[in-house]
Amino acid sequence: MTRIRRGDTVLVISGKEKGKTGKVDRCLSEQDRVVVEGLNMVTRHVKPRPGTRQGGLVQQEASLHVSNVKLMCNKCNQAIKPASVRLQNGSRVRGCPKCKEVIDDARQ
Repeated sequence: MTRIRRGDTVLVISGKEKGKTGKVDRCLSEQDRVVVEGLNMVTRHVKPRPGTRQGGLVQQEASLHVSNVKLMCNKCNQAIKPASVRLQNGSRVRGCPKCKEVIDDARQ
């Protein structure tokens, strides 16, 4: 079960973007990295391609290591390490250990 998934709101706890929050755009599970919308912006030099795109400088989000972000609870609005909670029907979900709120289904 992964702790951080696409669409989650996260808090950056380390690096140049420390203290900022954002929504996860992509999860790169093979490298244990996430891309957060509007954070960790870098400038890329792009070559022009005939018929498809213009060359120049492009601003885009770079990935952050998953250990540098923490999940934000929707109810108590605090950075948490999600706990695995087993429901009465036997399914496992992510939950907030502080306010006991169920975040969402773990097998989506």
